[in-house]
Parts: sequence; structure tokens; C-alpha cells
Amino acid sequence: MAEPSFPVFDGMSRSHWVRLRTLIVLRWVAVSGQLAAIVISVAFYHLELEIGLCLMAVGVSITANLLASFVYPPNKRLSENETLLTLLFDLSQHAFLLYLTGGLNNPFAFLLLAPVTIAATTLRLRSTALMAGTAVLYISLLGFFYMPLQTNDGVLLSMPDIFRFGFWIAIVVGIGFMALYARRVANEVHSMSDALVATQMALSREQKLTDLGGVVAAAAHELGTPLATIKLVSSEMIEELEEDEMLREDAQLIRDQADRCRDILRSMGRAGKDDLHMRQAPLDTVIREAAEPHVERGKEILFNVAPGKEGGARQPSIYRRPEIIHGLRNLVQNAVDFSQEMVWVDARWTPDQIIIRIADDGHGFPPQALGRIGDPFMRIRKSAAERAKRPEYEGMGLGLFIAKTLLERSGGTLTFSNGSDPFLTEAERPARSGAIVEVAWNRSAIGAEEDESGEGLGENIPFPVG
Repeated sequence: MAEPSFPVFDGMSRSHWVRLRTLIVLRWVAVSGQLAAIVISVAFYHLELEIGLCLMAVGVSITANLLASFVYPPNKRLSENETLLTLLFDLSQHAFLLYLTGGLNNPFAFLLLAPVTIAATTLRLRSTALMAGTAVLYISLLGFFYMPLQTNDGVLLSMPDIFRFGFWIAIVVGIGFMALYARRVANEVHSMSDALVATQMALSREQKLTDLGGVVAAAAHELGTPLATIKLVSSEMIEELEEDEMLREDAQLIRDQADRCRDILRSMGRAGKDDLHMRQAPLDTVIREAAEPHVERGKEILFNVAPGKEGGARQPSIYRRPEIIHGLRNLVQNAVDFSQEMVWVDARWTPDQIIIRIADDGHGFPPQALGRIGDPFMRIRKSAAERAKRPEYEGMGLGLFIAKTLLERSGGTLTFSNGSDPFLTEAERPARSGAIVEVAWNRSAIGAEEDESGEGLGENIPFPVG
């Protein structure tokens, strides 16, 4: 499906979302913890530490925080490189403190995971990989190079080599796992956020088009009587001014321009839609309106609207909600894009449900993608043969996500399937061999016959201004 031209955000733009104030606050928390650990180690556990060097390392962080707070405004957003350098600074400072306090014998060595996790949730893959690689390098060096940790009595605090090696393995695995896990979750959250923005923009656009149609229909309705009066009076003037050629031509011009105004209003308002029609319409009319932009695209679209079991002969009227029209339009577009020659749009109704099924004669959804249909930014690896069928198409699943989200918002339930076994030969494939999308609503969710009498809406209500 052709992707809408909505602005979605890539990794570079998202990495510029990090506020400097956020990292400053996190660094103050880290500094407080480091100072508390140093004081407790010396005062309560009587450990021999290089107090001067330890306080120097903590002082560097304090100085960096103070400079950043005074030099930059609180709402400054860091660039990709600025965020990376800030996190590398914090990682290096913590590694230096670990070097001074026993290396891997220090249980706080696992806190090297923190900067890597932050990088995984905010930076691009290359920067995250650099952070993870630097953390692994530091933790490996700390396994061999560190200042021993001992008490004032000379007791050396050191883990057995096998425990220290196991601790190194655990931290390295933790760095990899936390980075991958945090990045995967962050990417899914960001993708869903971007897709929902695109969905909201699609719905807003459809709502504006619907409102515009309502304005035009109301104008055509309101101006119908004045234009008819102008035409009637001008026609009478033409008959009475047969002897005055100049005035007769002016009267004819007035009548012609009144006819032109009527034709313009009809063309803008889709000729015949009154106010009630802008709010609700028969099921068949709404389906055809949704499919209208794709009717003349070289594929035959067959509409079949009929009652289901015990559905009753009378076709239901449904609300012309923008989300329903735009969602169905996206599904029809997808069917037309991937069909060979035919697209079928079937609608059935029962006393409890309204069901719309859209099918085509294409090759259907890729079997490996059926369980993921409706996920945003979904890319499927294609074979050379599949790319040759439609080389210009590089879908991300955003169109189907928008359709699914909008239709579910209206109360619908979507089912995606294929019309035939993908392993059948061309001769064995049925006519409706491609993708099948079924949308089912409870009739009370979109049916308008219970709330609307169909006898008109009365006087037009002005649209709110502002």
C-alpha cells in the first residue's frame, strides 16, 4: 500500500529529544550515591581507599554538572554527539572509580549498565554499539587492572578468580541483553507513537474533508431557493423585455449565471447530498464513497450488498464517520494495489451485525506476515520474484495500521486471511485467491436507523468558528 506522506521520525531526530536537564539530574543522583558509598566504606567498614583520587573523580562530575547548569539553558536538547559524549563521560568516570575501589571485586561494577541502557533507548544503533563496546572494554580491563580493596587491618577483600570471572561474564551478558532489550522496547514504543501520530493526522484530514463537504452541501441547500427565485424572475424579465435588446441580454446573463452557480454547488457538494446525507447514508452508499478514488485505476471493483441470514430486506443506514470512510478506503486501496484484475467488496447485515469483506485475486498476504498484519513500520524480506512483481513498492505496514486503528476506533473487529493455499498452482487457484479483510461491527455501533428518523434535520446549524 502506498504510504501516506505523514512525517514520521527517524533515529537521528529522536536522539535530539534528550534534555540536558534530565542527564544532569541523573548525574546528581549518581554523585550522591558515590559520595554516600565512599563515606560508608571509610566510616563504617574501615576500608583503605585513595580518598583524594576518589573525591577528585566525584568532583569532576560535580564540576561538569555545575558548568552545564550555568552555561546552557535548562530546556536545552542535546544532539546525537552531545548525548553520546555525555554518557561516555559518565561511563568513564564510573569506571575510574571502580579502578580505585577494587575493580570487579566492587559490587557496584554492575552500574556500568546504566549509561548503556540510556544510550539504547535514545541514540541510534551505531552510538549504542559504541557505548556497549566501551563498557565491555572497561569491564574487561577492570578484571586485570585495579587497586586492591582492603581494610585498615590489612585484610584483602577479593573474590576467588572463578567468581570474578563469573561476575565479568554476567556484566558483559547484562550489557548486551539490557542494550538489546531496551532498544527493542524503545523502538516499538517510538514506532507506535509515530504511527498513532500518522493515524491522527489521517483522521484529521478526513474530518476536514467531511466538514468541507458539509459546508458545501449546506450552502447548496440554503442557496437553492434564492437561486431558483433569481432564475424565475430573470426568465420573466426576458419575456417582458423582448423590445429592449440590451436589458434582455442582461436578464439572460443573470439567468445563465444563476444556473452556473447551481452547477458549481452541485459539483462541489457531490450533487444531491443534503444535510442528512452528510451525517448518515445507506451502507452501499458509504462503501462506494470509500472506494470511489480507486474505481478508475484499471481494476474492476464489484460491489455486492445484500442481507445476511435473517437480516431483513431493508438496507441499514450507517453513520458517515471519517474513520470508517478512511479506513475502508485504505483497505480498498491495498486490494486494488495487489490484485490482478478484480476486487470484491461484499457487505452483509444481520439484526446484530454489519460485516464488510474486501477480497482480491492477487497472491494474498505473505504467509510469514499474517500474524503481524496491522503492525506499524513492518518490513518483510521479499524474494527476487516478489520484488519483480512490484519493484516500486516498499511498504512499511503504516497504511494497514491506520486502517486497522481507525476501524477499531469505530467499534469494528478486523480479520486478515488469504483466499487460497499459497502452494496451489495458478490453474487450481479460485477467483478470490488473494487477501481477504473482513470488518465486523455490532449494528448498534454504527447503525443510524435507531437514532435518526430519516425525515430531515430541520434548519441548518452553523459550523462553529475558531
